[in-house]
Amino acid sequence: MADDTTGAPTFANPVADLGNDPYVVEDGDRYLMLEARSNGELWLTASEPDNLTDLWSGTRQKIWEPAALGPACRDVWAPEIHHGDGTWFVYLAATSCDGDNANHRMYVLESEGDDPFGPYVDHGQITDETDRWAIDGTVLDHEGQQFFVWSGWEGEVDGQQNLYIAQMDGPTSISGPRVLLSEPTEEWERQGMPVQEGPQVLERDGALHLVYSTSASWTDDYAYGLLTLTGDDVLDPASWTKSTEPAFSKTADVLGPGHGSFVLSPDGQEGWMVYHATRTDGWDRMIFAQRFTWGEDGTPDLGVPVPADVEQAVPSGQVAAGR
Repeated sequence: MADDTTGAPTFANPVADLGNDPYVVEDGDRYLMLEARSNGELWLTASEPDNLTDLWSGTRQKIWEPAALGPACRDVWAPEIHHGDGTWFVYLAATSCDGDNANHRMYVLESEGDDPFGPYVDHGQITDETDRWAIDGTVLDHEGQQFFVWSGWEGEVDGQQNLYIAQMDGPTSISGPRVLLSEPTEEWERQGMPVQEGPQVLERDGALHLVYSTSASWTDDYAYGLLTLTGDDVLDPASWTKSTEPAFSKTADVLGPGHGSFVLSPDGQEGWMVYHATRTDGWDRMIFAQRFTWGEDGTPDLGVPVPADVEQAVPSGQVAAGR
């Protein structure tokens, strides 16, 4: 994009024309984005150094494809990549070869070395003892312990998605029972269908938050909600306080914003979010990026979605213009 009148580089949304559930993470001076394609393949993109808003012009490579047979061979959703102790872990939701949504479960891959491009070893399913429907798993590290947080059904029938949490004994396995962390009880969480999904961890100055996507993803009312840890025990639902209104929601120009990820600017001074939204309806999604700030009370202030084609300053520390 063109520079603004001061000569500072700018960009405008969308930063990618099509895409779902963008997951971006920092890796040294570059950003990694993991995406699932319609055929179930996982593709990883590594940006040019210190360039968040032109991420998709970087190096792109397929890192995994589903097996022709087996429990995880179709409808691969919302993959995430996390760095462990010298290896990388990929968490993904997938269903069986018959395409039955009721069979969606979470799976985990591990790189054989410290290269995020792999190769990867498939560790199979990651689940608690109930083995219920599960998608959108993420990892929460807190006070030396690791927890898995995901979106799931209470029973075996669709109709409501809740957030669950469980203790982990390592990056590839859950060691404790699942705990119902939060339910979509507010009107703004129940548009189209009562849904909480896509949890993302935000931590700053010792304060812990979970940003999650809410309401049905195929509606204009898809939005972000916010949970804040106000007690001492992350496994106790009473220790979490839900925002009384959406933390980030639609405008006349940007519909259904949500299900993304959060990173720092290249110089580490700004918080940025990458998310999907649409200008029409349903799942005709594009990838947007914009800066967020922090309120005086220590909670993230995600602001209002910036419309497409509006020039924004690139992240601080980024020299090149965006897409």
